[in-house]
Amino acid sequence: MADPLTIAIPNGRLLKPLMDYFSIKGIQIKFGSRKLSAVDSSGRLEFYKVKNSDLPTYVHHRITGLGIAGDDTLIESGHSFVRLSTLPIGKTSLCIAAPKDSPAVEEHGASVVNVATSYVRLTREWFHRRGIPVKIIRLGGSVELAPRLGLAEYITDLVETGGTLKANGLEILKKLADLRVRLIANPAYFKLHYREIGEFTDILTRGKR
Repeated sequence: MADPLTIAIPNGRLLKPLMDYFSIKGIQIKFGSRKLSAVDSSGRLEFYKVKNSDLPTYVHHRITGLGIAGDDTLIESGHSFVRLSTLPIGKTSLCIAAPKDSPAVEEHGASVVNVATSYVRLTREWFHRRGIPVKIIRLGGSVELAPRLGLAEYITDLVETGGTLKANGLEILKKLADLRVRLIANPAYFKLHYREIGEFTDILTRGKR
């Protein structure tokens, strides 16, 4: 039997819906206690649970040939991949938010808009495309605190329900982008294993194996 395809999956909010989706598609995986790798029941797929932000690095360096991650993670990494398919899970949006009654960023009176975010590349590109001067303050998390503590007037963050924003006195001003979950491949790995990868992609997008 050929070596299994190697696939990095995010060990975070996407893990459970992703595992449920695999099960629906007939892909049975069981990670042992504290284990971060597992081979599926067919022996053709080997999965590795990695930190979400590290996933593009594993695929870029071909530690794993394939990966599953959100657009936000892929774009922020700055790496290029072969995008194979879009999965119907984990849909979210990147939004600008601010305290209630704040002006729109286009109507902000200062010469530069201060924005706190974990999504620097996506945010900078959105502001630059519109010619709005921006100072971006990178935060690793808890960006909702930034306006309250005077660090920045605005934030950009991923929004699913908006509950966290509301709980912290913020409201959505504008949606920057809709973000989806993608199956990606290292370009060199794809060339070597395109047939097996094609079969795996078909399973994910069309039906059970």
